[in-house]
Amino acid sequence: MGPLFLLSSTLFFCWTMVGADTSFTIRAVTLTIEPGNRLLRDANATLRCRAVVSTLGSQELSHAYTFYKDNTVVYTKNSAGSELAYSLLGVRYFNTGKYKCRVDIEGQGKTSDPSKLTVSGVSVPFLQLSTATLSEGEDLTAKCTAPGESGSIFFYFYADGKELLEQRGKSNHAETKLSFGSGGVRRVHCEYTVVLSPGFIKSNESNHVSVTVRELSFKPVLEIRPVQEIFEGDQLSVYCRIEGYHRDPDSIKLILSHGTRLLKTGRNQINSSIDVFPEDSGEFECRLEIGNVVKTATETLSVIELFSVPRLSVSPAEVFQGDKMLLTCSSDVLVARKLSPEDISYTMDTESQLAPGPQAGRFSGSALPYRRNYTCTAVARGIAKRSKALLVVPRVSVVQPRISVVGGVILGRPFQIQCLSEQGSLPITYTLYKEYEPMNNATVSRPYQEALFTATIHQPSDISRYMCEATNNPQKDGELSKRLNTTVIAPLSAATLTVLPAPGEIFEGNTVYLICGVTGTPPVTFKWYRTDRSQPLFTGTTNKDSMDHQVHGVGHDDSDTYYCEALNHARNLVSSQLVLIEVRMALWKKGVIAASCLLVLCVVVLLCVLRLKSRRGKKEVTTELSVKPSSSKSDDSLTVSLTHDTEAYTAATVTVDRTTSSMWSVRPATAASDEEASVGSREPDVEYTEVVHPLPADPAKVVLKKGTDTVYTELQNSPLSVAAAAADHEYGSLQYADLKNTDPLVSRDDNHHHCLPVPVD
Repeated sequence: MGPLFLLSSTLFFCWTMVGADTSFTIRAVTLTIEPGNRLLRDANATLRCRAVVSTLGSQELSHAYTFYKDNTVVYTKNSAGSELAYSLLGVRYFNTGKYKCRVDIEGQGKTSDPSKLTVSGVSVPFLQLSTATLSEGEDLTAKCTAPGESGSIFFYFYADGKELLEQRGKSNHAETKLSFGSGGVRRVHCEYTVVLSPGFIKSNESNHVSVTVRELSFKPVLEIRPVQEIFEGDQLSVYCRIEGYHRDPDSIKLILSHGTRLLKTGRNQINSSIDVFPEDSGEFECRLEIGNVVKTATETLSVIELFSVPRLSVSPAEVFQGDKMLLTCSSDVLVARKLSPEDISYTMDTESQLAPGPQAGRFSGSALPYRRNYTCTAVARGIAKRSKALLVVPRVSVVQPRISVVGGVILGRPFQIQCLSEQGSLPITYTLYKEYEPMNNATVSRPYQEALFTATIHQPSDISRYMCEATNNPQKDGELSKRLNTTVIAPLSAATLTVLPAPGEIFEGNTVYLICGVTGTPPVTFKWYRTDRSQPLFTGTTNKDSMDHQVHGVGHDDSDTYYCEALNHARNLVSSQLVLIEVRMALWKKGVIAASCLLVLCVVVLLCVLRLKSRRGKKEVTTELSVKPSSSKSDDSLTVSLTHDTEAYTAATVTVDRTTSSMWSVRPATAASDEEASVGSREPDVEYTEVVHPLPADPAKVVLKKGTDTVYTELQNSPLSVAAAAADHEYGSLQYADLKNTDPLVSRDDNHHHCLPVPVD
């Protein structure tokens, strides 16, 4: 194990040392152009590529350098050094471009940033000709050279400043054949252009070389007969021939042409006869071709018109459907010495359906209800000329216009009247009439455009006085519309609020009618208000001049001030007067209260009557007033209360000392009966009330209670039986006390005392 381990360690150490010697990294590659990036042609340039490499160890590395121009490889070389120079000697425009270099070391590589080189100026081209003298039809060789230039070059050859040929050169020169069409002296030069993406540069002109071209003796001849004036319809003779050529005629070619139209070809001579017309005016050419020699002869021909192309017109210029119209066909130009007006005949196209008039070229008929093209033909000496088409568009007459208003008509306010004719050619003139008196007019020029007029009326009947008229034919009367008929809105007058029942006769539970009336044009919108509320009680619209709002079962809460408002299409809001409504108590409630009072009163009266009857029953038993002796018990007393209709007798209590004599004198029973009968006859419904009170200790004091009349008090010492009174006719010892009423309001009439006992001396 010891020798094997030692051998493995040695091999690993050697491998590690070798790997460490070849470790490197390319940090940067740069390219520089010397002496600069902008140079003149023929200068020398050096492209220097530098590589910055970091290595581990001392072993030298091999560098592979590659130079590029516009991404195309131009130079490569291997070197152990860290830089390499590439030289450009005598730079040209072709050397202009973007350069860069790349360094590759054992599989690693890096490229520099591009650097642009610009070379200004190109060399002057040089022209060489194979000969300086030649004859018509011969050619020569021309060579143009661009000294020292390379790349993509285009050459241009010029004669007397006119470009003859363009050719792409091979390398730095171009060679071509040049020929000249006619005799004379020519100055020839060349130029070239070097093309580089994305631009190019053009050279200056080369040297100028003079070339003499000898003219040949032969030439073409062109003759046209007649030589003088040529009129349309004349027959023309044209001759094309060669003159002065005596060689092989097979090499000759003659061509006769008129403008772009080839008439005839031949070898020695060409003869042509044609009938000419105005459109034949122009240039005739006789062309001679012998090899490369081309010679021409030309003549310009002018053909005179005998008569012009006819012109078609219509009269009147604006014709209406169905109206008579006149079409005239005439030639404006006429050669009088060759042709008279009678020599020309005119016809219309066969479908025109127009009749010829008494004069030549006149045709009449009715305008069709649709547009149509018309043409005519003029014929003279066998020459026919057709006019241009005339489009006749018959105008359409207006129909009865329709008159209406815009929006509504309100008395006293301006409104607009619109007038429109549904049919009729434009322009249309509208006139507004008021009882056949013109008020205003307007002209419209757009289809279905309405004419608008402004008017004001103050009476509803004035609206029917307006009419409008439409016209588009000055030769005819216009169409009159019907009379204007529309609703006229009268503004509302002041509103009136009527209340039923009358405001002073409204009781609880009634149905109250609030009737709001106006004068104006319906429909009218009514609103009812209470002054204590901002919102309307009710809103309604009607076609009548009044409307009511019902309030059912009114109560005290409905008492308030009411008013109404009205509005119609005139948009004028009117308000009524304020009406105060007071709701009174219901009659049945008053009846109930009255009935209740009467019922209470009846009950009281009934009780009084019952009491009175009860009292009378007691008196009938006793037949007379009881007289009590003085020795009777002192604590007895008698109180009588008398009530007669509205007069009340209130009993007063008198206390008398029983030891004294009696205050009453007892009358006989008959007298008492007569007196009671007298009282009963004169004062009905008298109620007597007897109350027994205990007598006070002091007999001298008499307590009186105030009533509405005189108060009488009977004091008795001791009551006597009715039987004793009847047996004994003598009066006992009595005293009479007259207690007068102290109330000053009570009358002192004697009638109040007629039923009192007679005082005793």
